[in-house]
Amino acid sequence: MAKFGELISSEIPVLIDFYAEWEEESESFHATLRDVAAALGDRAKVIKIDVDKNEVLANALRIKGNPTFIIYKDGEMKWRQSGDQDANTLINLVQQYV
Repeated sequence: MAKFGELISSEIPVLIDFYAEWEEESESFHATLRDVAAALGDRAKVIKIDVDKNEVLANALRIKGNPTFIIYKDGEMKWRQSGDQDANTLINLVQQYV
């Protein structure tokens, strides 16, 4: 949890994708996140967190559906949404906090 606190305290926006490795869509969505990360470059961080490997964190954040996306900046949650999102939507959302 301490590392998570450091991660979200960044001055640049941090987009976190909470996912489950066993879900069929997860593989195709990894490509979407690569596109988002490439488009944002060093203006934001894009992180993927497997809920099965990080159950304590997922429970603490009440992650119920996969994928769940959260944007943090300066340690504060700015946006949260469960369900699939396309790359352009995610890019536009993160850019609001750059």
